[in-house]
Amino acid sequence: MSAVEQSRRLATAIPGPRSLELAVRRSAAVARGVSSVLPVYARRAGGGIVEDVDGNRLIDLGSGIAVTTVGNAAPRVSAAVAAAAAEFTHTCFMVTPYRGYVEVCEQLNRLTPGRGPKRSALFNSGAEAVENAVKIARAYTGRQAVAAFDHAYHGRTNLTMALTSKAMPYKSGFGPFAPEVYRAPMSYPYRDALSDPELAGNGALAAERAIAMLDKQIGAANLAAVIIEPIQGEGGFIVPAPGFLPTLLAWCRDRGVVFIADEVQTGFARTGAMFACEDEGIEPDLIATAKGIADGLPLAAVTGRAEIMDAPHAAGLGGTYGGNPVACAAALATIETLELDGLVDRARQIGALTMDRLGRLAAEDDRIGELRGRGAMIAVELVRPGGAEPDAELTRRVAAGAHAAGVIVLTCGTFGNVLRLLPPLTISDALLTEGLDVLAEVLAALPR
Repeated sequence: MSAVEQSRRLATAIPGPRSLELAVRRSAAVARGVSSVLPVYARRAGGGIVEDVDGNRLIDLGSGIAVTTVGNAAPRVSAAVAAAAAEFTHTCFMVTPYRGYVEVCEQLNRLTPGRGPKRSALFNSGAEAVENAVKIARAYTGRQAVAAFDHAYHGRTNLTMALTSKAMPYKSGFGPFAPEVYRAPMSYPYRDALSDPELAGNGALAAERAIAMLDKQIGAANLAAVIIEPIQGEGGFIVPAPGFLPTLLAWCRDRGVVFIADEVQTGFARTGAMFACEDEGIEPDLIATAKGIADGLPLAAVTGRAEIMDAPHAAGLGGTYGGNPVACAAALATIETLELDGLVDRARQIGALTMDRLGRLAAEDDRIGELRGRGAMIAVELVRPGGAEPDAELTRRVAAGAHAAGVIVLTCGTFGNVLRLLPPLTISDALLTEGLDVLAEVLAALPR
């Protein structure tokens, strides 16, 4: 199939007739609980464009939720997948292992922050990686309790729902959840400033608030792990105040608590560093990764200090499909593309362009409460004029208006009032600027 033309085009209304036909078939075949952000059905995608079955070309500011970081159907990835699939599609690494799995682990051990010997294990999804990180931490410490944070999102399995903060749509009606999960306050500078400006700007102080709660509610002697997203994803792209993560890590190290960084959304160049932990120079004990690791193929990993990773007994980790050979080939090609094409630097360029364009918009419109994020992971928190009250309805309308105009944008946030921008790192400046201009036009057209 020929390359997708890199231009926005509305051939029909959104959705078009072919998408509407598929929607009817979907309603009869697909469970209601599986929802979609846009009402269009994709036919092909590449660069910064998703083309639907009606010939509409939409600017992609979502990357399949931070997955197609190196671009959809990236050439090296597509070629590697085809070659691997022609050789074999599955043997199960736990039965007859293969080189690709080993090579992906070697690359992860090289790329992730942290000195000293490291080990990795491969799985299928971010939630599965998180679950296994907790298993590994429990095996290493002999403790049971796990602490997560306000606004956290870690997945949809039973344990990861317990770790996740937001009830709807992720948890409501699906309990009871896994026990021995506790929650501590997150550093959320924009909202902390409403009650305590000192707390908002002092990450160490915010960490002490969380640590005090951990000491009181659990006690370090009972705590196997603390798990945190270096920049929270579904919770609203919340960037903790400087010093928050290092202070928390130091406390964990002093007390033998395993520090798990959930880099499922922030990993693989998304934030302008290969991993977001690098921004504050921290070296987690364990790192959970997925999403951008294999440019769209199901793969996830846990990487960490060798003595911790080796704590579980033989055969205690694994899974039939974990580290599938075709997905491993995709991951190796993705990492090669990130490094050879300079996409870490490209993420920083995207961040600078996005913050400049939206910064000018924010200066004119007080419905933008805060712009935040790093690299190609930028959030726009929308509020009611003249204050900081979350405006979920405005957020919904801006997103819907952008979708109708041919721009894919996602929403998030505990209060449902955050637009999140996750463009592929292969998007052109022209397409990115056009997509941001559409957002600005949609917001301007909505009544205050």
